Amino acid sequence: MSYLLPHLDFGWAVDQAILGEEERVVAVRFGHDWDETCMQMDEVLASFAETIKNFAVIYLVDITEIPDFNTMYELYDPCTIMFFFRNKHIMIDLGTGNNNKINWALKDNQEFINIVETVYRGARKGRGLVISPKDYSTKYRY
Repeated sequence: MSYLLPHLDFGWAVDQAILGEEERVVAVRFGHDWDETCMQMDEVLASFAETIKNFAVIYLVDITEIPDFNTMYELYDPCTIMFFFRNKHIMIDLGTGNNNKINWALKDNQEFINIVETVYRGARKGRGLVISPKDYSTKYRY
């Protein structure tokens, strides 16, 4: 499903996508198109990309083709989503301890739409850290 979403092929293109968007949240999925986790996430992202186009835009970046951001954003997971607004990285408290990014595949469309909407509302108010509408600290129940 990754072919339905725009890919950024150069580090400069990633920077311009983040710098150039003034009114919408930029969600960047860092990962590989062939990775199973990324495939699941891309399917979810593609299913609602049209729905959130007024307040967010989604881009895909292959971390092998563009390794420029791997150390800067600590991209060690197979699939990572980060949010930016007006050239500022927006952190989100998901209850997992890692406030910089989402590094697992969300399977529910509405769940992700709620996260993006929360990021948008918080970022518009000037907040650099927003609280997730759902606590993911109990995602893995043992």
